[in-house]
Amino acid sequence: MSAPSLPSLPSHARVVVLGGGVIGCSVAYHLAQLGWTDTVLLERDKITSGTTWHAAGLMVTFGSTSETSTELRKYTRDLYARLEAETGQATGLLLNGFIELASDDDRLEEYRRVSAFNRHCGVDVHEISPREVKELFPLANIDDVRAGFYVKEDGRVNPVDVTMALAAGAKKLGARILENVPALEVLTSGSAARRRVRGVRTPYGEIACDVVVNCTGMWARQLGEDLGVTIPNQAAEHYYLITERIPELSPHWPVIEDPGCHGYYREEGGGLMIGLFEPVCAPWKIDGIPGDFSFGEITPDWDRMAPYLERAMSRVPISEKVGVKKFFCGPESFTPDLRPVVGEAPEVRGYFVAAGLNSIGILTGGGLGKLVAEWVTTGDPGADVTGMHIDRLHRYQSNPAYRRTRTVESLGLVYQCHYPFRTMTTARGCKTSPLHDRLVAARACFKDVSGWEGADWYAPPGVAPEVGTLGWDRPHFWPYWEAEHRAVREGVVLMDMSFMSKFEVQGRDAGRLLDRLSANAVNERDGVVTYTQWLNERGTLEADLTVTRLDEERFLVVASDTAHRHVQARMRRFFEDEAGHAFVADVTSGLAQINVQGPRSRALLQSLTSVDLSDAAFPFRTAREIDVGFARALCLRITYLGELGYELYVPSEQASHVYDRLREAGASHGLVHAGLKALASCRMEKGYRDYGHDIDNTDSVLEVGLGFAVALDKPGGFVGQEAVRAKKARGPLSRRLVSVLLSEPEPLLFHAEPVRRDGVSRGYIRAASYGHTLGGAVGLAMIEADRPIDQAWLDAGRWEVEVGARRVPARLSLRPFYDPSNSRIRG
Repeated sequence: MSAPSLPSLPSHARVVVLGGGVIGCSVAYHLAQLGWTDTVLLERDKITSGTTWHAAGLMVTFGSTSETSTELRKYTRDLYARLEAETGQATGLLLNGFIELASDDDRLEEYRRVSAFNRHCGVDVHEISPREVKELFPLANIDDVRAGFYVKEDGRVNPVDVTMALAAGAKKLGARILENVPALEVLTSGSAARRRVRGVRTPYGEIACDVVVNCTGMWARQLGEDLGVTIPNQAAEHYYLITERIPELSPHWPVIEDPGCHGYYREEGGGLMIGLFEPVCAPWKIDGIPGDFSFGEITPDWDRMAPYLERAMSRVPISEKVGVKKFFCGPESFTPDLRPVVGEAPEVRGYFVAAGLNSIGILTGGGLGKLVAEWVTTGDPGADVTGMHIDRLHRYQSNPAYRRTRTVESLGLVYQCHYPFRTMTTARGCKTSPLHDRLVAARACFKDVSGWEGADWYAPPGVAPEVGTLGWDRPHFWPYWEAEHRAVREGVVLMDMSFMSKFEVQGRDAGRLLDRLSANAVNERDGVVTYTQWLNERGTLEADLTVTRLDEERFLVVASDTAHRHVQARMRRFFEDEAGHAFVADVTSGLAQINVQGPRSRALLQSLTSVDLSDAAFPFRTAREIDVGFARALCLRITYLGELGYELYVPSEQASHVYDRLREAGASHGLVHAGLKALASCRMEKGYRDYGHDIDNTDSVLEVGLGFAVALDKPGGFVGQEAVRAKKARGPLSRRLVSVLLSEPEPLLFHAEPVRRDGVSRGYIRAASYGHTLGGAVGLAMIEADRPIDQAWLDAGRWEVEVGARRVPARLSLRPFYDPSNSRIRG
């Protein structure tokens, strides 16, 4: 018998896609669609052999309050609907409908809010009565059902078939798909600090390439570790049960999802499939996924799962009376924040990742493949990727102890009610400010801030600093939050903001390069703080931060916690490309940041320093080193709350001393501790932007109202300058970010509430809080129209915001509702 022939590998490919699941095949298909036919996909075993083969195959567009995720779902459903005709390969798509059940008041409120947003995005979802649920799925128990949310055009798909169709489509367009060819190593060139992809090594030789896309699912972390690429996804047990045949069950009945019962339900082979997302899961293979695990199953833990299964089966009682055909357990991988891991790794150029789909790989796979392919080929993902970008994640999140702990919570959140004030509670306490113990003594209630312990609000004596019962109404800490907010506006507060990302940039070319990278002029005078954006060549946003020129060759760059690695990587790569003499040092942990803000902030700080803080000597945007007690602090007169205020950057070893002096002197000035809730409400009243929340990579700097921070005529120009000039030359904008204030005091805004003008949806709330000074919920919304948007047009319309089942009257403004003249910050 002759030996099997070895696979024939090309010596070079433009792109090598690693992993033959639904994501990898979708990426290869869409790369070929875009003309990059010199693409090779390597699968270590057979197509779908990892986790795709045992996916449940739901094709659901309902449920997300992310515009990006919703659009990915819609595109995926449409793609699957046309793939069979294009490729000749069946997909098993059956658009038999989908119903989300709400069986308590909180879920009813959540799904009403989700439905309003999904309808804005073009998903035809309808709230239906329990009786209508029963008519559509007669075997369902509706005794406790409050409502169903029905999408007639959703349904199910065969995961193996649809993946094969994507693979067939990719091959038809010229891409190569090689099975039984594992990637042993991704090869790079350049120094450790300047690595870029140069190829892939397999048992059968090397393939030189320019780009690698890691789509290896639950193996992605292990493959990335070889190059130090951070992909902290972790596999966990995932279950579904299939009953014996139920004659009364029709395959044309809609799919049902009932998070309150931990389950989803659909017909499978004449029986009922009951899928489970239990609130307390079991991580699997913390030490690493075996390389030979193919089409594999895990022995089910009946004892652990019995209570969850009993609860799930109660929704369709007949399932308890028929036999069990199969109780399946297989691995699925989850990320620390239940968001995918997508994008070019900051550690290696040309190394893209598309993994960590958190059990929504099938229903977003088509759209995600298109997004990644466009990102690879054009540099533009074509959607807001700030929430899924790989560079939001940190190395320590790959630690075994972290993954073992956090995965239990992240999977458990899939079917929990998504309350607005929820914060992750596991794998906490790893990153603390130098002031942490003092804030604990001050009765701070902490939240997870990119892994840091951030003081969210402070409890008065006799009140436990705990989040308490979550809900959609005003939380129990409302009066304490309001008091902190009013202290910002009327007195003086102390805020610990040490989690902010801080970088010292040095070198003879540091000023020139930062000025070229920044849209504003940041290299004019020593001791000046400049608010600026960093743009890409398309003129859309990449960062929103401050640059402080300390001297001719030394600068401080401060960005938000979520932008840490994005800003760091962007600087380093830009400096490398420009071959300039400039170096980036991450000083986040070395400098505590203590903010002293409010009308009395100058009086308090002046009592502690010999430096003249008068308006004439220390005007707005001044940066100068000052003495505070025995310590030295870099003092910036700047604010993110809309009041007179200062940011103190203090060496970590001196931070407690400075804090103690501020507390001692503050007693006579009415100093109050304030947390992140007050920061959010004050900045929202002022309309201050936050990259990754209310502005993102799809936005023009002009559309978001930040043209004042752009120096179009500065010598040397800046990245994105021509695109900004061209957009400005086209005239008034028909897409603009505006402040929105509800006209009634009671309703609350959180995120994703549609905004209507004269009954027509024009946008949605991107971020919001409560304006305690303004007397109503306030947010920022991107509004689009078929004409230029100005204040006169805003004033002429009847504006409403959809808050759950209600439409609440609102006012819209291009200027902030609070202190639009900026008189308070310059006082």
